[in-house]
This record gives sequence, structure tokens and C-alpha cells, in this order.
Amino acid sequence: MSELLILGTIVVIVLLFFNRERIRNRFFPASQKNYYTIDDQFNSDKREREKEIDRLLSKMGKNGVSDLSEKDRKRLDELSKM
Repeated sequence: MSELLILGTIVVIVLLFFNRERIRNRFFPASQKNYYTIDDQFNSDKREREKEIDRLLSKMGKNGVSDLSEKDRKRLDELSKM
């Protein structure tokens, strides 16, 4: 009887050992974190700047820069220097 108990304990320990990652993920799920690299951040900022430049350029009509407000002209000037 004690041999069966020892054998059962060994089997349970072996199963737990080989399934430890699955058990850990089930009871302690890893939180989904977004890790951004410096390159990802730079590319994201660049896309935002390009979108804003495109928006400002789309406001311009036949008269060019004079169609923009003073605030928009300053912002376009700032963005073009970056």
C-alpha cells in the first residue's frame, strides 16, 4: 500500500514538473505589456508629424501659405524644421 502511495506521489511530482509552465500561466497569467523600443517611439512620432504636416498642407489653397492662419503657419514652420 505504501509503495502505491510513493509511486503516486512520484507520478504527480513528475507531471507537475513537466507542466509547470502551463500551470503558472493558468493561475498567474502574464500581463500584456507593450514594450516600445526607441525606434518604435521615433517612428510613431514621425508618423504623427507627417499626419499633421499633411493636414496643414491640405488647408492651403491657391494662395499657398497665405491661406493658413498665423498659428498654422508657425506650426508648419516648426514641423518642417524637425
